[in-house]
Amino acid sequence: MAATTTTRTTMLVTTSRSSPPGRSSTSRRRAPASSRGGVQVQAPPRHASRPGASVGRRDGRAPGRVRASAAAEEIPESELSIVETPFVGLKRDLKQRLPFYVSDYTEGLNLKCLASTLFMFFACLAPAVAFGSLLNVKTQGAMGALEMLVSTSICGMVYALFSGQPVTIIGSTGPVLAFTAIMYSTCQQMALPFLSTYAWVGLWTSGILGLCAVTSTSNLVIRYLTRFTDEIFAGLISVIFVVEAMKNIVSLLFNSGVSSSAALLSIMTAISTCAFALSLAGLRSSSYFNKKARDLVANFGPTISIVACTIACTWLATRYGIGLEYLTLPSQIAPSTPRPWVVSLMDTPVWARWASSLPAVMVSILMFFDQNITTRLVNSKDNKMKKGYGYHVDLLIVAANTLVFSMLGMPWLVAATVRSVNHLKSLTTFEDVKEGDVETTKVVGVTETRVTNFAIHACIGASVLYARDLLAKIPQCVLMGLFLYLGLSAIKGNEFLERIELFFMDKKKMPKVPYVTDISLGATKKFTLLQIASLLALVALKESKYGILFPVVIAALQIILVLAVRAKWFTEKEIAVLDRE
Repeated sequence: MAATTTTRTTMLVTTSRSSPPGRSSTSRRRAPASSRGGVQVQAPPRHASRPGASVGRRDGRAPGRVRASAAAEEIPESELSIVETPFVGLKRDLKQRLPFYVSDYTEGLNLKCLASTLFMFFACLAPAVAFGSLLNVKTQGAMGALEMLVSTSICGMVYALFSGQPVTIIGSTGPVLAFTAIMYSTCQQMALPFLSTYAWVGLWTSGILGLCAVTSTSNLVIRYLTRFTDEIFAGLISVIFVVEAMKNIVSLLFNSGVSSSAALLSIMTAISTCAFALSLAGLRSSSYFNKKARDLVANFGPTISIVACTIACTWLATRYGIGLEYLTLPSQIAPSTPRPWVVSLMDTPVWARWASSLPAVMVSILMFFDQNITTRLVNSKDNKMKKGYGYHVDLLIVAANTLVFSMLGMPWLVAATVRSVNHLKSLTTFEDVKEGDVETTKVVGVTETRVTNFAIHACIGASVLYARDLLAKIPQCVLMGLFLYLGLSAIKGNEFLERIELFFMDKKKMPKVPYVTDISLGATKKFTLLQIASLLALVALKESKYGILFPVVIAALQIILVLAVRAKWFTEKEIAVLDRE
């Protein structure tokens, strides 16, 4: 495709973008000045920036070519409309992704993907059990761990097979869980049958999300949001994960039902699980062994940590007679309350069936932004993905899953940020690069496969069916340590959170990165303070009674940057460096 120079109009202002998130950047130099937050500057030529442009062809033709049919459908982001003619976006996604469908499987048959599957199995199983147990409490047994595990397994496999970006992991999220709890309370107050009303809300939600997918509404996220918003959203979810994990660990000291010896052993085990996993993952950049051995150990690091700490903790508990809490799975494969698997839709009054469309609008907004912003993080060009993306196809799969599992009275699932980021990192290949006297680890690429995502959720289903007794031997404290590791691992690599360190560093010891060397340090700190303030405001919102609105407010963060640029807080060059794509 011929090189072109494009500009994009963002919210209230005009900006430019060199390439869509997630598209190859291997053949592209970063623009000396790209625009962000309301400043219009020159964009670089769009050469080799299409999905597949840097992937070698199996038919012997030179790399850099794409199929004419696919290329004909590709348009610059600046020309994407928020609403397109029905099915146009879906067709474009399919033409981008279908040529790679076979390689999505063949490239996933290796040790790296096996290590990713083992690690992410525990990383997805533990939150599913935790969210399921909490859901059981919030709905007084109407839904529980069994429904959450079944939904996680089946929806995850369907998403892995048919989504446009299979590196993304779907699961239960805090806002959707909070919404379900509020809906249960409302049904109790209005004397409405919860599961039937929940099903109607889900049917409306599925229809809304399906309509958004068909009309390409995800273009809103693709076209208008930038790194500024991405980093705040990822930082928020990561910090929440770390804080919640620490609260669970520390609370053991103040729980009268837990003996002092059990609390001490649990805290030691949780911290050891996290620290051991971080140490093994950090072995990748150490000087020990050869690179192949380091990478192998680092890939299997989290799994080794879980197994080793489980064995050590269990031995100590048995040796000294210490009572611990263990992973609890459903004792039988049946709904949490005695009922048919399919919910009776006719139990809800006719007026409530129509009225269900109102809460459906709210949950649709929650799921829309949770799904698209998380997928946008995965598709970031920093990850050097080669195969493109499929926002509209992804949303359509979420809509289909919501339709089916609403009628089964099971949880709605959407892209889960921390799990998706950790899955991405487990599939990422790194290399050590020496720049002057400093040696850094940089991303080479990602194994873009459907194998791991499918295997993870297939294993969750198999474990519920056949391995409940074995998994019930894993101490809860090991899973607490895993939660902590997931949060800390997601924080690493978030440029916003890493920039916070600059406030406490010696100027002579600062890293040689563009936001330190190419622009003034004051501008970098001012930009970071703006993100910190936004993050704190979101945390305050989440802890308030309006917490379910925070994904919606996330989308409005871009306006803050627009206003800051219009107030001339940042120059064109500063925005080009700090908010680059």
